[in-house]
Amino acid sequence: MTRSLTVLLATLALSACASKPVPPTLDQQFSRQPLVLLGEMHDNAEGHKQRYALIKEAVFNGWRPVIAMEQFDRGNQAKLDEALKRCTNTDCVIEAAAPANSGWNWEYYKPLIELAQRYKLPIIAANVSRDEAAKVMRDGFSAIFDQATLDGYGLNKPVPADILTAQAHELDAGHCGKLPKETLQGMVNAQIARDVFMAKVMFDNRAHSVLLIAGNGHVRRDIGVPRWLGKYANGALSVGFVDSKPAPKAFDRVVTVPATEHPNPCTALNKAAS
Repeated sequence: MTRSLTVLLATLALSACASKPVPPTLDQQFSRQPLVLLGEMHDNAEGHKQRYALIKEAVFNGWRPVIAMEQFDRGNQAKLDEALKRCTNTDCVIEAAAPANSGWNWEYYKPLIELAQRYKLPIIAANVSRDEAAKVMRDGFSAIFDQATLDGYGLNKPVPADILTAQAHELDAGHCGKLPKETLQGMVNAQIARDVFMAKVMFDNRAHSVLLIAGNGHVRRDIGVPRWLGKYANGALSVGFVDSKPAPKAFDRVVTVPATEHPNPCTALNKAAS
């Protein structure tokens, strides 16, 4: 082989490498998806920190999503809208739009709310209240949803068996296997009601890019919000922020974060029961 041919082949090889598309980073992928669902372990500070860093980078680079947050109840949407117009800091927004006994560690969410205030990003309350969840547990989905929602999301017929089974397993495990069967079924229905409302929020705002902030269980593609998005699930990106191996096909992408050290609540419960 002549030297000139060797040089030519090497040049072509380098050119091919140079033209190979570079896959987008996770934050770059956000702006390419109409619906983005970012999960969390509620008490994992590092997970919150890493998730916020990704969101901030995407927003700094031009992403302008509507932000739907599990941490705000839908009954407080008017208060949230008014607070975002009036308040100059995050404490003011939280005080106005979230009950004092909500149970959320707001220190984890203040950076995101501040980012939304700075860039004037709408925040949508994406959760049903505890009182509404209790109504669903007692009286079913029709207790909080109108007929159009019941029909549109298939709640006027039996929920798919795989969702019921998987949700029951997750909730039962989370309560150390101690839940009475009738209570467990009601809690499954409440969890589904939350997923359906989150899906509805995303659907209703689909003219924009929508970011959902919620627990990992809600953003799971196999049993969570994406299952209720219908054909729009194809345009959704589900990202789990986890400290262990997730269920197969639960998320499109996974961010692994260090585990939070805390006692196993089931150990103490089992000792008390023995």
